[in-house]
Amino acid sequence: MPRPSPTTPALALLLAAGVLAALVWWRVYGFAMPGGASSEQVQLLRELRVLRCASAVIVGSGLACAGVLLQSLLRNPLASPDLLGMSSGSGLGLMAAVLTSYWATGNLADPGPLGAIACGLLGALGALAVVWACSRGAQGLSTTGVVLMGVVVGLVAAGGIAIAQHLLPDKGVAASRLLVGALRDDVPTRLVLACGGITLACVALALRLARAMDASTLGDDEAQSVGVALGSLRTWQFVLSGMLTACGVVLSGPIAFVGLLCPHAARLLIGARHGPRLLLATLLGACTLVLGDCLVQLLRELAPGLGRLPLGVLTSVVGGPVFVWMMVSRK
Repeated sequence: MPRPSPTTPALALLLAAGVLAALVWWRVYGFAMPGGASSEQVQLLRELRVLRCASAVIVGSGLACAGVLLQSLLRNPLASPDLLGMSSGSGLGLMAAVLTSYWATGNLADPGPLGAIACGLLGALGALAVVWACSRGAQGLSTTGVVLMGVVVGLVAAGGIAIAQHLLPDKGVAASRLLVGALRDDVPTRLVLACGGITLACVALALRLARAMDASTLGDDEAQSVGVALGSLRTWQFVLSGMLTACGVVLSGPIAFVGLLCPHAARLLIGARHGPRLLLATLLGACTLVLGDCLVQLLRELAPGLGRLPLGVLTSVVGGPVFVWMMVSRK
């Protein structure tokens, strides 16, 4: 495959940024308002749409960045937050927080933005730690083992979520909205701001690690010979991917395949260098979820009887066949 020209990354980034801006405009201004709405109601609906777009950008960019970090960390092109059980682990952390809060207060209390993010982070890191530990062998990490352990950890976490829901007095109905892969209109602004700030900081830190990640692809000995502290690098990749996944799950629940497909699309477009690839993957992840939300709204207007389709369903329907194609291609 020919190397991309030096101008290709810049052009790809500008194009992706332009597409994202157009999609945000379409989502905020391109859909009709309800008939008879007053100017105050129109303004409120615009603000809700802006908030949904902000959530989509945060979740999509965070999951895509986490995918790049995990693929570099595990040296596995099939690594992503959902396939490694991190999304399910983060959801289990959230449900554990809700259940603990109920046992402590007797009320179905909201753990709050910081509590939700902290518990989601612990769940995501715990899931990744189990996958990492159980997939290592004498020859290092096994590609097949990582994927299989991710599936197992995801199933176990899903079972834990079901148990936590069963122990709640409402059988987890109130908390289940945290686990549905969908953007919500009632998400608090302070939660969006908190997750957005964390995601922006994590992406910035990931970009600072880009050169070290480039060197780590050469192998441990070669990376250490050029001064890369592999232990520190892997710890940062581990923590940053967990924080990005936790923020995504807190805002929208588990969204599948964004963290897998966007890093691959970025690599095909501009090559394997982690700096440009991280930037493009985050933009593509944001574009993917904003576009998905636009399609959900379009389906709602064309077929009102369907209601609002969860965004996670749409990404799974599209991403599943692409993932199967990737697995077959690797064989």
